[in-house]
Amino acid sequence: MLDVALLPGGYAVCRLPADSSLSPTLWGGLGDHDVVTVSWSIDGISVICPARRVPEQAVVETDWRCLRIVGPLDLAVTGTLTALVEPLARARVNVVAFSTYDTDHVLVPAVRLAEATAALERAGHRVHR
Repeated sequence: MLDVALLPGGYAVCRLPADSSLSPTLWGGLGDHDVVTVSWSIDGISVICPARRVPEQAVVETDWRCLRIVGPLDLAVTGTLTALVEPLARARVNVVAFSTYDTDHVLVPAVRLAEATAALERAGHRVHR
C-alpha cells in the first residue's frame, strides 16, 4: 500500500527546442507542493510544471493533475512506480510518469482524476486530497 498525495492545481507538459534557455521564473519561488522537472535530449527540452509556470514559446499540453508517492523513498526500493501505474493502466487512464531523487510522480488527465483516484484506492493505496 502506498500513500499518494494529490498536488494542488493543474500541471502542464511542455516541449521547447533543444537550444532554448529556461528562465529562472520557471522554478523560482515554488510553492511547498510544486514540482518542476526538466529533461534535455537532442530532440528538445521537456518540462513538466504547474500550469501557471509554463515557459514562453513552449508547445503545451495542459489539464493534467499530479499524484506524488509520499516519500522520501529509498533508491533501493523497487516496484513503487509499477504499483502506481498498473492500476491506472487497468482503468485505462493514461499517465505521464517521472521521478525525482526522493519519490515518484504521475500525471493523469484532469478529466480522468476521479477514475484515477478510484483505481488507486481499489488497488489498496491511500490518496490524500
